[in-house]
Amino acid sequence: MGMAAEDVSGTGTGTGTGIRRRGCAYQKNDFLPEESFKSWGNYVNALKQTQTRLLDRIQTRSKDQAELAVKNRSQNEMKRDLTWWDLIWFGMGAVIGAGIFVLTGLEARDEAGPAVVLSYVVSGISAMLSVFCYTEFAVEIPVAGGSFAYLRVELGDFLAFIAAGNILLEYVIGGAAVARSWTSYFATLIGKQPPDLRIHAHALADGYNELDPIAVGVCIIICIIAVLSTKGSSRLNYFASVVHMVIILFIIIAGLVKADTKNYTPFTPFGARGVFKASAVLFFAYVGFDAVSTLAEETKNPAKDIPIGLVGSMVVTTTLYCLLAITLCLMVPYKTIDADAPFSVAFKHVGWPWAQYLVAAGALKGMTSVLLVSAVGQARYLTHIARTHMMPPWFAIVDAQTGTPVNATVVMLLATAIIAFFTKLDILSNLLSISTLFIFMLVSVALLVRRYYATGKTTNANRNKLIGFIAAILASAIATAAYWGVSENSWIAYCITVPIWFFATAGLWYFVPQAHSPRLWGVPLVPWLPSASIFINIFLLGSIDKDSFIRFGIWTAVLLLYYLFFGLHASYDTAKEFDLEFKTAQYGEKFQKIEEGNSSSVTKSENGVQI
Repeated sequence: MGMAAEDVSGTGTGTGTGIRRRGCAYQKNDFLPEESFKSWGNYVNALKQTQTRLLDRIQTRSKDQAELAVKNRSQNEMKRDLTWWDLIWFGMGAVIGAGIFVLTGLEARDEAGPAVVLSYVVSGISAMLSVFCYTEFAVEIPVAGGSFAYLRVELGDFLAFIAAGNILLEYVIGGAAVARSWTSYFATLIGKQPPDLRIHAHALADGYNELDPIAVGVCIIICIIAVLSTKGSSRLNYFASVVHMVIILFIIIAGLVKADTKNYTPFTPFGARGVFKASAVLFFAYVGFDAVSTLAEETKNPAKDIPIGLVGSMVVTTTLYCLLAITLCLMVPYKTIDADAPFSVAFKHVGWPWAQYLVAAGALKGMTSVLLVSAVGQARYLTHIARTHMMPPWFAIVDAQTGTPVNATVVMLLATAIIAFFTKLDILSNLLSISTLFIFMLVSVALLVRRYYATGKTTNANRNKLIGFIAAILASAIATAAYWGVSENSWIAYCITVPIWFFATAGLWYFVPQAHSPRLWGVPLVPWLPSASIFINIFLLGSIDKDSFIRFGIWTAVLLLYYLFFGLHASYDTAKEFDLEFKTAQYGEKFQKIEEGNSSSVTKSENGVQI
């Protein structure tokens, strides 16, 4: 694998003027300032080199130091004022929202029955494994880029961009779905029906003709809060989450008082297939914790705060989800659970109709927190992508006064508000989960690469073994998921695919020496834990409907077209422009003489950078 140096000077094209700018102001070079876009002739020449440049970007891996250094391209630093306590509440605020209050009833009634609690356990295990992988990266590379930065370091620019583009779409679609749900629960709270609060535009197509101005208003308010202060967002999230936790505890305690154990029979009416099928959908209830990893750049002590914040919030969340699922199915028979407002109707069923208002208030608090943390996280993803110039550097600007990425926040919330205004919830819900599972799988692969491959240190033989074992892990997981999808009752193939995964992981553990040891905090049980994360994420992908895969394919194709015509050339120019500065700063006059042709030798640094 090749290695290219990144900008460490902080004087990126169009952003390195040192001028402290405010808000959404822009300058001429904030959009496409790179050499390839200076003229039509330059652009045509760049397009002719697409194949060469694409190969370079696929083979190029960034470096930890480079990801940290590109923060300077934002002109101003983000404020480091978050602790592990803030991250725990951000984590719970990001996750506990519409998923638990909307999807639990639907999946319990139609797919899993009372065994929906097992579906939450499976999804929780998958999410927890991914949390561990994210945590090691976030501690060692504490930047706002989240999975984009981690994948850029280990798997290269190309895969990082495709993954990041998908998770940004997931944030926007997910935020729009939550905003629409906010209107529905608000209608319940004031004693009205959701259609009463929406505008019916008969001229528009069905599914896009119920306009939701309240959802837009909520997005605007969330945007203002997220722009003003990350710490302020944390405090609001903390308050909303505390109230939310109190209401959730009420639901659990009051619901168990009205429990009837007869409702737990039969426990698994749809069998194991129903449990896993529901688990793939309920994974949406865990989507959002990765937004916490994007706050690493604003954390006071990443080595301590990030592991406690991420793992702690996930443990609490999984426990509450399981208790809520148990409570719901003990209160009412699974066949009679209401799909739209399961907990509210359940309390009506047991003779406590007044409790529906508490449930609605709890849901509103939870969805407000989800929207807020989602706004914070998605803006930081976009900010770090723009630092690499794969997106216009205008999005990377951090406001000098607020210490927040204003431009990225406003644009992402604008997209969320537009989609929420037009699109019905059932359409949005069909577009969720697949991108997140795909990216979580890639992060786990990246962690294996990080631990077992280092340029200049890993031998060719060990590199080939690593590639072979990872390929076997992926192939066995894909085969297992595919067989699960097409076979209703047979189990013979699992006797082949699962042992292949086990022996591939064991082979990686025994035959390939680790090339990198984490400096501050590391994932335990490597390679077993990240390998298990890869397997379970791919397996859950096998339970997702085909429409989601069609959406995934279409959006990925759009991302690929943008990358080939714009992002590739912008990021290539940026990397090469600063390559000379980086190497000159590191090797001084010796490098300049080699570049000028005064030496015929080519040397390599200890990090494997060819000079």
